[in-house]
Amino acid sequence: MTSSVSALGSSQISTEIQDVETRLKAPITNLQDEVTTDKADVSAWGKISGAVSSLSSALSGIKDVASLNNRAVSSTTSNVATATASLDSETGTFNLSNVTLAKTQEIYSSLQTSASATLSGGTGTFTFTMKNGKTETMSIGSGSLSLNGIATAVNKAKGGVQASVVNTSTGARLVLQGSATGSSQAFSVAGTGALSRFSYSSASPGSEVSAQTASNAKLTLNGVPASSTTNTLSSAISGVTITLAGSGNTTVSVSSSPSALSGALSSVASNLNSALSAIAKEIVYVPANAAASSSSASAAKSGPLLGNFTATDLSDQLMSAVSAAAASGISANAIGLTISSTGSVSFDTATFSTAYAQNPAAVQALIGKIYSSLSGISAGAIGNGSASSTSTSTSPTATGSIGAATSSLQATETSIDNQITQLTKQDSNQIQQLIDAYTLAEDAQSEASVTQSYLGIFSNSSGSSSKG
Repeated sequence: MTSSVSALGSSQISTEIQDVETRLKAPITNLQDEVTTDKADVSAWGKISGAVSSLSSALSGIKDVASLNNRAVSSTTSNVATATASLDSETGTFNLSNVTLAKTQEIYSSLQTSASATLSGGTGTFTFTMKNGKTETMSIGSGSLSLNGIATAVNKAKGGVQASVVNTSTGARLVLQGSATGSSQAFSVAGTGALSRFSYSSASPGSEVSAQTASNAKLTLNGVPASSTTNTLSSAISGVTITLAGSGNTTVSVSSSPSALSGALSSVASNLNSALSAIAKEIVYVPANAAASSSSASAAKSGPLLGNFTATDLSDQLMSAVSAAAASGISANAIGLTISSTGSVSFDTATFSTAYAQNPAAVQALIGKIYSSLSGISAGAIGNGSASSTSTSTSPTATGSIGAATSSLQATETSIDNQITQLTKQDSNQIQQLIDAYTLAEDAQSEASVTQSYLGIFSNSSGSSSKG
């Protein structure tokens, strides 16, 4: 009687183990595909959220229409005068004639040896007396008895007079100049010691030379004489600030202008268009193109949020906030805001300017409605940040629908990752158990082979003995 033990070769065992691993890995692969899809959705929502956030920021420009400056100002000769106007300033045309600028007083000293040479006469004081009655006194120590030292001391005091030194090929001069324009800023100088040489008054100038007399700005405004201690006139025209730049004549015009409001609305339109475009890219579906040429053929493509109600609804709401807006008998189209058949937003400044000129109150009311609608939709999508930092739950009001969707996807990702980790661990244990079982089987096979060989030898020996 003969017997045998079937052998399990190592290649066969490896193949069987690989087959088991493939079967065990299939559920994990499916879960990983789900995670990849969820991550794509989270990324898509992130792009949409960024675009809606930009829109929300742009909306602040039209939040308070009444606070936007609706005045335009021009000057026929800007090197004579320029102007700015507040939102409630007077409008009209204003003729500025015979303009002369306000000036500071300026005097300079007789020629001294050099800017750094010590002056004779010892320490002393400077007393400046302004025409308005204010006096300033300062002491100049022995270490500062040079033109440079005196100028430094005067400027450090930061009073009604400032000083500088002018160097020439034959020496240097100390220049004293009023810190402000206007006849009331005229000054006299009384010096003692080495400083006595700089004493000056209009009645007794001494060795000082008057280079410029302090004076007010003068002009006629629509034929009415006007003056100012400075070259800025802030009260001559209600709400208008005029800055004089030079002598001569000019005409300043102040008119109603929607440019600031137009610019703010244009920014809203641009950011709204970007938000709609961002959503469209994530919900798009592009059908397959079965072109004759294989190189130009393409498979169907879709955005990660295709069919997502929240994304589609957000796009519809944003478009409706403009297309359905109306106030005081005018619509968004009437002020230059239009939405094309493809869902893109455009803004025409010329149309807006015409509408504003015809009925500014109605235009402002319509913009107020558009702001209210878009800001509400934006807050609903990205939240208003009102959740308390100590809250243990996420507030939908704070996070918005996008935040809620993202949080749900991230929670799902975490759950699936945990499942993958658990399955991977279980699969590893099963594979190891299978390997251990095969190892025991191979060991048993080896022992059986040895026993079979032994029995074969015994059987052969027994047969030989009987024949003898």
